[in-house]
Amino acid sequence: MLSSTLPAHEATLELSRAVPGRRERGMTPPSPVSRRFAAMADRLFGWAARGAALLTLGLLLGILVALVVGAWPAIHKYGLGFLSSSVWDPVGEEFGGLVMIYGTVATSLIALVIAVPVSFGIALFLTELSPAWLKRPLGTAIELLAAVPSIVYGMWGLLVFGPILSTYVQQPLQSLFAGVPYLGALVSGPPVGIGILSAGIILAIMIIPFIASVMRDVFDVTPPMLKESAYALGSTTWEVVSRVVLPYTKAGVVGGIMLGLGRALGETMAVTFVIGNFNQLDSLSLFQAANSITSALANEFAEAASGLHQAALIYLGLVLFFITFVVLTFSKLLLARMRKGEGAKS
Repeated sequence: MLSSTLPAHEATLELSRAVPGRRERGMTPPSPVSRRFAAMADRLFGWAARGAALLTLGLLLGILVALVVGAWPAIHKYGLGFLSSSVWDPVGEEFGGLVMIYGTVATSLIALVIAVPVSFGIALFLTELSPAWLKRPLGTAIELLAAVPSIVYGMWGLLVFGPILSTYVQQPLQSLFAGVPYLGALVSGPPVGIGILSAGIILAIMIIPFIASVMRDVFDVTPPMLKESAYALGSTTWEVVSRVVLPYTKAGVVGGIMLGLGRALGETMAVTFVIGNFNQLDSLSLFQAANSITSALANEFAEAASGLHQAALIYLGLVLFFITFVVLTFSKLLLARMRKGEGAKS
C-alpha cells in the first residue's frame, strides 16, 4: 500500500511502478492510423449490413412488382372473383383459382396436423427420453430424410403409398361409412389412392425432418438447471416439457412449424405426382383428386400461351405469395401475443 504521507508526485511515481504499463504487459497503444482504420472498417461493415438488408427488401419488392405486372391482364378481367371461381378452361379462356387455392391450403393443413405432433414426439424423445447411444444416429437419420429429393417422395407416393392407402384405408372407410351423412361424403371418390389426403400425408413426411430438427435444437438450448430443478420438485417428464421447456422455447417451436408450413405450401413435384391434377372440385372428399397452385404452375406454365392463360397462372403465383405473407404475419402476431401474455402474467 502507498503511504498517505508521501507527496503527490512520489505517490504517482510509486503507483506507476506498482501497476505495469501497456508495454510491460505486452500491449501497445493503437496508433492513430490503426484507430482510423478500425473506425473505417466499422463503417464499411455497417454499410455492408445495411446494403444487404436493403437488397433483400428490394428483391422482395421486385418479385412482387413482377408478379403484379405479369398477372395484370387476369387481375383486370377477373379481379377478386378469380379467387372464388372454380372454372379453369384454357380453351374458352375462362380461369378461376378456387380449386388450386383449396388444394394448396387443404394439403398444407393436413400436413401440419400430422407432422406437428409427430415432430414434437421425435424432439421430445431425442432430448428427454432417448438413451445416449441412440440420440446421434437417430437424429442423423431424421435429418437425412430432408435430403431425399421431392421427386423421389412423389414417385414413392404414386407407386407404393397410393395403392396401400387405397386398399387398406380408403376402401375400408368407404365400406364403413356408406350411407352415413357427411362422413360418407368425406371419404367418397374413386378408390385409387391419390388425392388431397394422399398429397397431405406425403407433405407431412417431407416436413417432419424440418420441424423435428428445429424443435430438437431449441429444446436442447433450455438451461439444464431449469429442467433439473423441476425434476427435483417432483415434476414428471411431461410437466417439465409443458411447463419449462415449451414456455422457454415457444418462439423457436413456432418458427419451426412456420418453416414446415412454408415448405408444404411451396412443394411442387411430390404434390404433382399424388394430388391428381384435376381442375374441378366435385366434392369436399379427402380422397377427391384436385390440384394445387404449384402443381398447376409446373404442369401448365411451359405450354401456356402468352396472354390470359399465362397471366392467370402468374395470378396464382401472386396468390401463393400472398398466402405465404399472411402465414408469416400470423406467426409474428402470435409470437407478439404470447410475449404480451407473459408480461400480463408477470
